[in-house]
Amino acid sequence: MGCGASRDPGVGRQARPRGVGEVVVFLPGLRVPRTVDFSQSLGDHLDKGTVEKLSALRARVVEMAMQESAAALKPKRKAATTRHGGSSTANLLQALEEYLPVLLGLVKERSELRNKVQFVWANQEDDAEETSMADAWYEVLSVLHLMAMVCFLQANSLLLPRSFSDGYGPRVSEESRRATVDVFLKAAGYLDCAVNQVLPQIPPEKRRALPVDLAEGNLKALSLQGLGQGVDMQLGLAIDNPKATLAVKRRLACELVKYWQQIKDSIPELPLSNGWAKKHTLFVKWKYAEAKAAAYYFHGLILDEGDTEKSQEMAISSLQASEEFLKESERASEAFHSTPPTSRISIPFGTTKYLLDRIPKETLSKLQNNQHLYTQGRTSNTGTSQIITPPPPLPDFPLALNPEEYGLPQLDPQWKKEVNH
Repeated sequence: MGCGASRDPGVGRQARPRGVGEVVVFLPGLRVPRTVDFSQSLGDHLDKGTVEKLSALRARVVEMAMQESAAALKPKRKAATTRHGGSSTANLLQALEEYLPVLLGLVKERSELRNKVQFVWANQEDDAEETSMADAWYEVLSVLHLMAMVCFLQANSLLLPRSFSDGYGPRVSEESRRATVDVFLKAAGYLDCAVNQVLPQIPPEKRRALPVDLAEGNLKALSLQGLGQGVDMQLGLAIDNPKATLAVKRRLACELVKYWQQIKDSIPELPLSNGWAKKHTLFVKWKYAEAKAAAYYFHGLILDEGDTEKSQEMAISSLQASEEFLKESERASEAFHSTPPTSRISIPFGTTKYLLDRIPKETLSKLQNNQHLYTQGRTSNTGTSQIITPPPPLPDFPLALNPEEYGLPQLDPQWKKEVNH
């Protein structure tokens, strides 16, 4: 997925990872910056202090991003902490946030310098092939993309099961699930900013040369993924809340279907010979089928509250559809995890655990209690009888979750000194 304007596969090349550990939140490989020499390209145009500040901030990002990239490829990744106490992902995010206001001076304060520096980035999913472009807006776009992917890494870490001292075994806490909603919205905000504020600044001919990771469709798909996985967390929390009504759960599940449908429509056509691209496609297929399983399940339960034969018939067809989609999601999940680089299936929690526990039992119970509503002698590959009528359409609800508002930051005060200089 990381093809681009220019490549040097011999520099910084890494072996394609065989396994990447437990994956709950998929991201299509980290893009990491390579070292550039600001003094050579900007030394004759900027004050020495400005050049040194740019160099120091970007060097810090390069070092931390390389470390994070290496850690992300490890099969048994744990949330790393630094000697100063913070997590490595939080520190990388802070480093990127501190670099961006200084970087923006090249496109806002001194726009004539925009094309002076050849910025180089590599993507771990393409055997670290490099993409180089002499445009500071390309660097801004790459920084925002990395900020979003770091958020996805944080969310994945929060959603891995942990052991507690209460003797109930490893699980994902409610606190962690609530925290990830904010992390997902933050990631979506960075990507939304990239699409709406940065991509339009890059000329069409350069946009066509961007790596697939930074293509508009892919950025939109990842932003929508953040929103979709945020709604998934909300649905799981609603399921665990005895005060949440069936109507609330159905609405969230139907919204989830719309998010994953939009993701499926937005994601670019990727070469499936690339393992990461195939894995990304399977992740979307898995979560889309799971969302439809949830939506038809809760829709079926609400229809089952009706007292007519027609509503009962539609309820059963909805529940059977939910079972079929659940099985489809399980097959897609297995295919996703077995596709190189292989990953491990995490302990089910939230929406997934609930659906696996409830759908087969609920569907079988309804079928047994309503034998007269379905044909005899025709069985599906799941062993249950086929409904005469297809499942009813799902209700259409407007999408409620939006990306966290994020705009490009103000210029670093260093640029005021540069103007005076």
